[in-house]
Amino acid sequence: MSFSAKIGKLQPGNPAPLYVQLRQLIRDAITEGKLGKGDALPAERDLAVEYEVSRITVRRAIGELVEEGLLSRHRGAGTFVATRVEKSFSKLSSFSEDMMARGRKPSSSWVGRSSGTVSPEEAIAFGVSPGVPVYRFQRLRYADDVPMALEFSTILADALPTMEAVEDSLYAALAAHGMRPVRALQRLRAIPFGSEHSKMLSVAPGSPGLLIERRAFLRDGRTVELTRSYYRGDAYDFVAELSDI
Repeated sequence: MSFSAKIGKLQPGNPAPLYVQLRQLIRDAITEGKLGKGDALPAERDLAVEYEVSRITVRRAIGELVEEGLLSRHRGAGTFVATRVEKSFSKLSSFSEDMMARGRKPSSSWVGRSSGTVSPEEAIAFGVSPGVPVYRFQRLRYADDVPMALEFSTILADALPTMEAVEDSLYAALAAHGMRPVRALQRLRAIPFGSEHSKMLSVAPGSPGLLIERRAFLRDGRTVELTRSYYRGDAYDFVAELSDI
């Protein structure tokens, strides 16, 4: 079976750029299960011939899917449907958005949530006075029912109508209240998981993990979110596109 017979063909008369059409065909094939995790894609030159497009078109379509984390390139071996979750550092997005973009089903279980006031360290990070109210959310995040990350978030209370406004996606709740952040600073470091976190994430104590500390900002520059997330090191890759332009 040819690749186009498996995932579909470009539609004549479609006004979208060819690379966008090809990218969407491959993305849909992954999310619909026509292409499974670890499946290899044909070489760029073969795709260009099969779809009667330039290799530049194929390279751009595949490159954007690699950046999204749906595909991964392996030097000397080719391009494959990603088996690990790849999170781009170049785009501000929620866990739920990341998983859905990669054809995974996100879900959460609550570890706890509470209201309170900022700690001295949080007051400095938020740039607010002592006593300002905040909400704290602790969740275990899943992809396809597999535990992937532990997330501890502190949000300014005036960014949400109530604690209960947060269901599956924190960013969806913030967006509904007009308080979704538009940029963030993140710090990543490698850690070994202690017994408590490893048990919750279904990994052995001492297993490698990734700690991401995020400080997110509104359009007017105010800090609205402080989050510490612990990701499984065996299931997550973080990628960043670099340029000298």
